[in-house]
Amino acid sequence: MKKLSLSPVMTWCRIQSGSLSKMLMIAASCFVFSCSSGSNEGGGSEAQDSGTEEAQTEATGTESGGADDSKGVGPVTTVDLGATVDQALADQGKAIFESKCTACHKFGERYVGPDLAGVTKRRKPEWIMNMILNPQEMTEQNPTAKELLGEFMTQMPNQNLTQEEARSVVEYFRTQTKS
Repeated sequence: MKKLSLSPVMTWCRIQSGSLSKMLMIAASCFVFSCSSGSNEGGGSEAQDSGTEEAQTEATGTESGGADDSKGVGPVTTVDLGATVDQALADQGKAIFESKCTACHKFGERYVGPDLAGVTKRRKPEWIMNMILNPQEMTEQNPTAKELLGEFMTQMPNQNLTQEEARSVVEYFRTQTKS
């Protein structure tokens, strides 16, 4: 018996289909990993843009959306900040921030998410904690969080922190303010 071979067209289609699948997998992988790559989408205009952005932030005292005097949407309604930073609590917050947040947030530079330098001067501690604890509802219901989502085009994931952990992150943020 003679073995049937695939026609050249069928062979080409099979090869192209495999290549297309591989290319789609690579493209999807690049998209997924781009959140933590640290690459600059601006293509070299970062220095020029950051100066303008910094000037706007200093002029208005806020980043994206003006002042938000609300406490946000979520379980936190009151936060008592001490007159001075609780260094032990801030150290706990730093460890949490470094393990869960640095893929998207930096101090002093725009990244996947907003620049967090001076965030405690722009937002109430309740707002910050509610954003950490309740990001989905915040971006659905809070005007500033909605605007940030529109600007950065990335939904902040829920990191499943407790209120105590979120409070320690806020304390760490207090040590990272602009002078």
